[in-house]
Amino acid sequence: MPLSRVVVTGGGTAGHVLPAIPVIERLLADGCEVHFVGGATGLEHGLLGSLAVRYHAVASGKLRRYFSWQNLLDAGRVPFGVMQAWRLLRRLRPQVVFSKGGFVAFPAVLGGWLNRIPVVAHESDLTPGLANRLSLPFAASLCVNFEATLAQATKRGKRLVVAGTPLRRDLLDGDAARGRALLGMGDGDKPLLLVVGGSSGAARLNTVVREALPGLLQRYAVVHVCGPGQVDAELAAQAGYMQKEYLNDGWGDVIAAADLVISRAGANALYEWLALGKPHLLVPLPRTASRGDQVENAAFAAEKGWSLVLAEDALNANSLQAELARLAELAPAIRQRLAAFATRDSAALIVAELERAAGIRGPAASA
Repeated sequence: MPLSRVVVTGGGTAGHVLPAIPVIERLLADGCEVHFVGGATGLEHGLLGSLAVRYHAVASGKLRRYFSWQNLLDAGRVPFGVMQAWRLLRRLRPQVVFSKGGFVAFPAVLGGWLNRIPVVAHESDLTPGLANRLSLPFAASLCVNFEATLAQATKRGKRLVVAGTPLRRDLLDGDAARGRALLGMGDGDKPLLLVVGGSSGAARLNTVVREALPGLLQRYAVVHVCGPGQVDAELAAQAGYMQKEYLNDGWGDVIAAADLVISRAGANALYEWLALGKPHLLVPLPRTASRGDQVENAAFAAEKGWSLVLAEDALNANSLQAELARLAELAPAIRQRLAAFATRDSAALIVAELERAAGIRGPAASA
């Protein structure tokens, strides 16, 4: 008997919402009623698109690791959000809560636990983020992206499942010919270099890529996903260089068309390059601008031979071009290693874990 009602929560950034979409689609296809608990800003609601999901906004406070006067305001929002989530979940009575993480998810996780509703969480990064570390005591189980994460979370005494990260169908079905047509590129054009800065921390990478453009454009057509408000109007007419704040429609086709990728090292982006077999150069967000998760993700992938890594403190136009040349040389060997990368039907594994937590499936061995 499939699940009949599930609450999904996550947010604060797109990376805490988009991987939940394949899980939601699988639940909806099984006839399950899905509710999404997100923040009041509407970011999460907008990312859900036309999915037949009922959206509920609760108050949330960003979980910062540094001093800010905003922490004082957010400290009051979190308890209020927990109370809202507790009342909402008491009314909805879902069989299980699925949390994709992010500071928006914590009120729903705690609200579910207070209502004795089982919670299943998912962690994309190599090491659990702050929101998931706070949520884990209230979760029945934790699904992780990489087997290496198990050692980081085992001490917490929770059931752990290696599920990978769910990929949207449009990524898996990407077509290179469609991607080149979308970008206005013919088959005889230069190799395609895809640069992805991400929604946070893109400015430095964007600057260096543009400084390196004269050299890059000698060898590549460059598609640069530079983030909101980061388009350089002075380069709008530059031949062979295409800027996009964000790509949604046709994103899978663009990835399929890419020959090489330069990217930050967020876990979701990294998993996409690995699963889709794309040789890539990672420029992780440094520890001075983050908790260090991207540095850890990149080091792990480099150790496996999947990625080349360029630290931000060594990033400049010359070093970027030198590492890209090395990536082009090593690309055939990297593609071979990526072809052996073990991908999973992550959405199915997560739904099965939701069913187990809800008591629909019998107990299964944890990873």
